Amino acid sequence: MKQIVLSLLVDNNPGVLTRVAGLFSRRGYNIDSITAGVTNDPKYTRITVAVSGDDQILEQIRNQIAKLVEVRKIVELENKESVCRELVLVKVMADKKEKQDIIAIADVFRAKIVDVSSNSVMIELTGNQNKLDAFLNLMSDFEVLEMVRTGITGLGRGIHTTLS
Repeated sequence: MKQIVLSLLVDNNPGVLTRVAGLFSRRGYNIDSITAGVTNDPKYTRITVAVSGDDQILEQIRNQIAKLVEVRKIVELENKESVCRELVLVKVMADKKEKQDIIAIADVFRAKIVDVSSNSVMIELTGNQNKLDAFLNLMSDFEVLEMVRTGITGLGRGIHTTLS
């Protein structure tokens, strides 16, 4: 099985995200990650979907998505031709000494400390999945109180856009 990331340009209509996600559930496909947001043109929404499967399943997914009326364009975001990122927020229990250790780790990953209380630290980190996974692996040495990941989003490199 391999994972691909699809960038969908869709009409910005109510329920479009539900229809895209529903396509996956009806067919029994799993979504590894899904994000959605309006583009620079408010008529369109960009939905980024990371999915895993063999070549046949991935081709079926592409074909099923293409059948949706509101889908204007589908682009596979390949590693060398795109930039994909994800955001993670992690709240960690920390005394004074642990705070220093956590801040040192955060500095190595170029993460931001976005909140500090007397007994916890909240860290924000943006990067590719491997970077976030490595960071979270190190954070597992501490008591993680809460964590949330946004899911993958991305754009193709260069001057070409999905609108052209």
